[in-house]
Amino acid sequence: MREISMIITLMLKEKKDVLLSILYGFLAGMGAVAVFANSGYLISKAAIMPPLYVLTVSIALLKLFSFTRALSRYAERYYSHRATFTILSNLRVHFFEKIMPLAPQIFQKYRSGDLLSRIVGDVESLQNFFLRVFYPPFVMVTVFLATIAFTMFFSIYIGLILIVGVVLTGFAIPAWFAVKQSHLERQVREQRGQLSVSATEFLYGFRDLKIHQKLAKQESDLIDASDAYIHEQEKDGRRALFSQSLNNGITMIISWFVLAVGAYFVSIGELEGVFLAMLVMVSLTVFENAVPMAAFPNHYEESRLAAARLYSVVENEEAEQTRSEEVLEKLENSQPWSLTMENLTFTYPFEDRQALHDINLNIPIGSKTAIVGPSGSGKSTLLQLFLKVYEADSGHVLINGKDVRKVEEESIWSGTNTLLQDHHFFYGTIRENLQLAKDGLTDLQMNEALANVKLEDFSLDDSVLEKGENLSGGEKQRLSIARALLKGSRLWLLDEPTSSVDVLTEKVIYEHVFDQASNDTLLLVSHRLTGLEKMDRIVVMNEGTILETGTYDQLMKQKGYFYEMKQIEKSVFSA
Repeated sequence: MREISMIITLMLKEKKDVLLSILYGFLAGMGAVAVFANSGYLISKAAIMPPLYVLTVSIALLKLFSFTRALSRYAERYYSHRATFTILSNLRVHFFEKIMPLAPQIFQKYRSGDLLSRIVGDVESLQNFFLRVFYPPFVMVTVFLATIAFTMFFSIYIGLILIVGVVLTGFAIPAWFAVKQSHLERQVREQRGQLSVSATEFLYGFRDLKIHQKLAKQESDLIDASDAYIHEQEKDGRRALFSQSLNNGITMIISWFVLAVGAYFVSIGELEGVFLAMLVMVSLTVFENAVPMAAFPNHYEESRLAAARLYSVVENEEAEQTRSEEVLEKLENSQPWSLTMENLTFTYPFEDRQALHDINLNIPIGSKTAIVGPSGSGKSTLLQLFLKVYEADSGHVLINGKDVRKVEEESIWSGTNTLLQDHHFFYGTIRENLQLAKDGLTDLQMNEALANVKLEDFSLDDSVLEKGENLSGGEKQRLSIARALLKGSRLWLLDEPTSSVDVLTEKVIYEHVFDQASNDTLLLVSHRLTGLEKMDRIVVMNEGTILETGTYDQLMKQKGYFYEMKQIEKSVFSA
């Protein structure tokens, strides 16, 4: 119920449309009852040839009730659908705002296909919550109460029959099917998530699967996932049809009871015969408002599980929200920053092995620092902690002497030229991808940045495919460096920025980077040990700890771990 209450809270922001939908739904339901009640009375009354004015009044009322029913039904549809679309829009915005602070950590917990299924499919499923779950019970109860009160004026027993009918069709049968539906609906959602995962991996890995001749197996797995999803949908559809059929059958039985009891009371003189047809018509019509309740279990369970899946993604947001209520500081990004780590320990989510252990590091303002070490030693993790992508298990991460937990993420990111190992490029042009750096860039500035990274042959109007599929690894890295040069912030966090670039081009790029960053703070993660002589300090890491720190000459004189790495590098390249 907690997740449903979240949806209801968002829904009640549109309380005006919600109330109008219920009001006009009630009027439409009562209009239908009045039309059929008046029709039954008119038919019976006409049979005994009453005065003409009685028939005239009845016909006029019939037209009035018909017009009221049609107008109310239109208004009910208009306001209910407007409320639904607005609620759905609010839900998408709300969920997006909740999920943004959780990225990219959220990808440690959810596969991209499953996350996409939740963001798209589950949000879409909730469009039925208001139309099929929330307001139909209100309309049904109010219409039935008014109708039963009207019926009891003529026969208490027929009123009691209608009460039994509404309890059965409106509450008992839907509740029974709701219990049965719980497991089935969960299976449908799980199968949909699995299908989305299989489809995503099939599309992302299509090229590798084809190269390694594993396409047929993955295609077979995708078809199996699709068949399983379709099978669960069919079971769900059969259950819904059975529920609706049972509900309709009960309503017909109730109407036969009304006819039989009414006929009996007419025969013993306790009910005027002219009202019998009216009461039967009322019983046939009023249960139309119970028809939506047949689908209630289906839509309720669908909405509950959709809300639960969405809520499970952002459940950690409450802790984030509590922290965000504190006033976070903004860093002044016109000046370079210092970076500090104190007794820091960090473990990635859902892992037991510590990525970093007891790290103490101080990078002064305006310094140039290189972090070297074998793969998996924790170098890239340091950068992500400085960027507040993750939070340390213990210890402190400080930027300009301020704890990053008390600093706005946007403030850190806006003051940082960041180049991580993954470079994302959007479908569009070179110009559009470079304009991500900052607003107001001119073509001259962008062309100059391309020339600085040896991409002068590129045109700003050249197309870029999704994820930069038409760019080589080196071109992606150089284009990312061009974005960093254009951004012009005063802190540089570079993670293997030229690992796919040839040596001569790398030398030219570093000349431009170090020239622009001459007064800035620069932190470079690198596997290559050449060209580190110009760095103010080198930090050597292995297995999540810092082994050595010092200048290039100091570390070579110590003949420690860095010296050994350097000798190995020389022997490899000399061979």
